[in-house]
Amino acid sequence: MTELLKKYIREHEQEILNTWFEALRIPSVSAKAEHKPDMRRMAEWLADILDRELGFAADIIETETNPLVFGQSPEVPGAPTVLIYGHYDVQPADPVGQWRTPPFEPAVIDGKVFCRGADDDKGQSLTHVFAVKSLLETDGKLPLNIKFIFEGEEEVGSSALSAFLESEENRRTLAADVILVSDTDKPAADDPGITYGLRGVVGYELTLTGPNRDLHSGLYGGSVRNPVIALCAMLSEIIGPDGKIRIPGFYDDVVPLSALERAELARRPFDEAEALAAVGLDASFGEPEFTVVERRGARPSFDINGITGGYQGEGGKTIIPARASAKFTFRLVPNQKPETVTRALEEFLRSRLPAGIKMDLVFQHGAGGMVIPLESPFLQAAARGLESVYGKAPLFIRDGGSIPIVAQAKERLGADLILAGAGLEEDGIHSPNEHFALRDFFLGIESSAAILTELAKAKR
Repeated sequence: MTELLKKYIREHEQEILNTWFEALRIPSVSAKAEHKPDMRRMAEWLADILDRELGFAADIIETETNPLVFGQSPEVPGAPTVLIYGHYDVQPADPVGQWRTPPFEPAVIDGKVFCRGADDDKGQSLTHVFAVKSLLETDGKLPLNIKFIFEGEEEVGSSALSAFLESEENRRTLAADVILVSDTDKPAADDPGITYGLRGVVGYELTLTGPNRDLHSGLYGGSVRNPVIALCAMLSEIIGPDGKIRIPGFYDDVVPLSALERAELARRPFDEAEALAAVGLDASFGEPEFTVVERRGARPSFDINGITGGYQGEGGKTIIPARASAKFTFRLVPNQKPETVTRALEEFLRSRLPAGIKMDLVFQHGAGGMVIPLESPFLQAAARGLESVYGKAPLFIRDGGSIPIVAQAKERLGADLILAGAGLEEDGIHSPNEHFALRDFFLGIESSAAILTELAKAKR
């Protein structure tokens, strides 16, 4: 990171903030049809920024839902190509009454910008735009080829970008040596990090049906099967008290953590008691032979997300419900396949289905996990870039969350992947009062510029 570039960023802080705040004021909520015009406005704003501020060839790519925004720098022959991914859609602001300030009017409080999308993902995405602008203004040219792809549906499933990647011609458009993403967190304010692995996810809804109507529990109790009891019994067999998933063959494709990975994960600053207290707990749960950090990011898991069945209104109602249902998910680690898990799960559940009960298992969504070898030259180049900004080597971490489209893009494009976020876990993304510290935002710009500079030197 050159002093000239740092000086440029400092001198243009207010200009950068004004541009960032313009984007934040556009309520581009992909989950609500009423914001469809705002989605279009946000896409046009991004295309204009890429064209006017960076001099990139920018296009709005129409889809059946929200448009994609693509931008490409002038060619630098022989240099690596980086595809920078971001999303311009944001979560709904609900519940609006819990916000300290209006959710789509950026407010600076105690050095933090409060606004929906401040971190996820407008703030993080724009750090790359401002980094490229800073490189152009200080060096007059870019040291490598850069492409941008912004989507407007990350928060609702990425269907448009997923469909776009199915075409060979489109894959040639996005072709790159490495994909750079910042839609993740760093370990701590002063600790840079590179996420080299993400878990996958697979989700289901299980519905059990018993009698053809709710029955009087006094007249029928003890003589017919209760679907809610059956549901609880079946779900409880999926996972043991030690956190082990009991489906036969579930762990067959799990790649064991190497000694190097466990050593890297152990470097992450983590206070278990403090982390538990922050969410109102006094004990952790899970496989005892793995640390909490390992369980969160590098081991599979099972969770029931919601259960519905019977009477839940005020007072009591003595019935045997006609039906019960549950929504649940598995987080998968690299090499586990959603289709393999689905087959094993259905066989497991049907073998435990009691007489008198019908079962319907619906697959809702699924995506595999991903991992990048720590020896990747692009990963190591990004690490050097972050070290030049923070003065310390980044931690290599595995994230328990999932960004399905990123894993798909990596596979479809055959590119390496760098996930280097500038935000923090406590930024409250998806919650009321989402925020992004100004310090972290500007460190994100410096980090992006440093990473791009180092990637230009990496051998493909």
